[in-house]
Amino acid sequence: MSGKHLIESPTKADGAALWRIARDSQKLDLNTPYAYLLWCRDFAESSVVAKVDGEAVGFVIAYRRPSEPAAALVWQVAVDASQRGKGLAGQLLDALFTRLSADGVRYLETTITPDNEASIRLFSSFAKRWNVALESRRLFESADFPDGGGGHEPEDLYRIGPLLRN
Repeated sequence: MSGKHLIESPTKADGAALWRIARDSQKLDLNTPYAYLLWCRDFAESSVVAKVDGEAVGFVIAYRRPSEPAAALVWQVAVDASQRGKGLAGQLLDALFTRLSADGVRYLETTITPDNEASIRLFSSFAKRWNVALESRRLFESADFPDGGGGHEPEDLYRIGPLLRN
């Protein structure tokens, strides 16, 4: 894979690759392959995939919050090991926001476990690039998850914005 990154909306043909990238990250909560297929079909307009030579190498899947249409929640961000360290995750977030802001999105939200320093850096860096506030608060405690958390870390909500188009 030597080509440039092409960032576009995912299609259902990308679903299996997104599942593999998420699985191989060994950090994300892995959803079923079916969920990634549905995500690529139903939330393609609020998600992006990066491709090199036609192969998916990274993605951001997100959705507009029905109760707050000016906010989009980033569900997952993942980059293939071969592409890490190249700033691709940040490029994907920038591309996603640029697209969503044209349709009225002013806030990006995500949840991050307190020990996920890479994701905290990614979203902090995004807020700094766009020169906007980043606020965080606990959204879910470990006990909120099935079986009292079963080892699941708490999830903190990060809210970035208000964002304005460049």
